[in-house]
Amino acid sequence: MSTIKRVALGSQGLEVPIEGLGCMGMTTLAGMNVYGTADEAESIATIHRARELGVDLLDTADLYGPMLNERLVGKAIAGQRQHYLLASKFGYEIDDNETLTWNFNGRPEYVHKAVERSLQNLGTDYLDLYYLHRLDPNTPIEDTVGAMSRLVEEGKVRYIGLSEVSADILRRAHLVHPITALQTEYSLFDRRAEEEEILQTVRELGIGFVAYSPLGRGFLSGDIKTPDDFEATDVRRQLPRYQGENFYQNLALVERIQALAGAKGVSPAQLALAWVLAQGVVAIPGTKRRKYLEQNVAAASLTLSPAELAELEAIMPVGSTAGAAY
Repeated sequence: MSTIKRVALGSQGLEVPIEGLGCMGMTTLAGMNVYGTADEAESIATIHRARELGVDLLDTADLYGPMLNERLVGKAIAGQRQHYLLASKFGYEIDDNETLTWNFNGRPEYVHKAVERSLQNLGTDYLDLYYLHRLDPNTPIEDTVGAMSRLVEEGKVRYIGLSEVSADILRRAHLVHPITALQTEYSLFDRRAEEEEILQTVRELGIGFVAYSPLGRGFLSGDIKTPDDFEATDVRRQLPRYQGENFYQNLALVERIQALAGAKGVSPAQLALAWVLAQGVVAIPGTKRRKYLEQNVAAASLTLSPAELAELEAIMPVGSTAGAAY
């Protein structure tokens, strides 16, 4: 069993490994492969290996599939529920035919409907952490979080979180019920959490910060050399920063990180992940293969010197990435 460092996530009592496992890529998303084709047996083996390495925090959502991802995770942990911390999300509306409507729904009645469905998919009677995946612009955050707080009272959810919301929304939500975690995209490649004072706000309020896509959606691995390296159905083909001139401008930054990683004797992915962890946050790098999981876990024990951190900052300062995230 690994001795991966464990930390308090927020100030409400939840303790997690400094690295969790993002499960999104283990299934399709509305018929698209998220980051290339997945293999169910290898995905399940990856979940089991994660626990052996001390990475017991699994991150999923009803959106992924939809539903398929939660069911895969449920299958993987069957009979072992007590050994895992389960985090799931709701907020992208899914109808009774399990079709994604692409509307946001944070209405109180939908909160209750969504959690029951997720519990059934995962084969459990409680979630350790339940996030609002995206803000519903038509429902006050106070109403959504009020309904989520009732799930805590009912024992269906231990802690609640939000994803990709502004500092103002976070403050309003936290007044209704203590928010344990905010999940936001954050990497050397995406520093919006700093630009928009999100990190400053979570620290002030005692809320944990969970960084998703800490490897810049895999781009910081250095494995992607041309836009053709993405499979035809890979969702990254549709994102601005991986298209046209943006792709090559960003690739030039990655090549500089590769040179620094080579000098340190680690992979670019490990260096990029170590940078995220050095910011005092929890990261949930996603993978569907044991090989990459093991490399990611090794990054958790890397220490970057002040000089190395400064050099990474110089290569990719805030605002250096070309192209919008979406």
